Amino acid sequence: MSTALILASARTQIADYLSTLIGVYVVLIFIYILSSLFFSFGGRVPYNRTLNAVIDFLRQVCEPYLRVFRRIIPPIGPLDISPIVAILVLTIVGGLITGLIHG
Repeated sequence: MSTALILASARTQIADYLSTLIGVYVVLIFIYILSSLFFSFGGRVPYNRTLNAVIDFLRQVCEPYLRVFRRIIPPIGPLDISPIVAILVLTIVGGLITGLIHG
């Protein structure tokens, strides 16, 4: 195998990995938003350690990224559009970066 072919294969694998990582993070943000909506509308689940661990994990993973956008974009009444903007920015910037890596 030539060196150029090995480098091209490595770049493709890195770009695919980054794309998948961004996709998983977007899904985690969606799950976090939906669970927050469920609880804000009065949905109550009996005490469950596993569920609390999952909610805490989602909060710790998603909230630092979303907090950046919440500082910039104030809520419009009861509607918080910062997660939508955060997902759009993540998707666009991720697409640009993976496109640059692919070459």
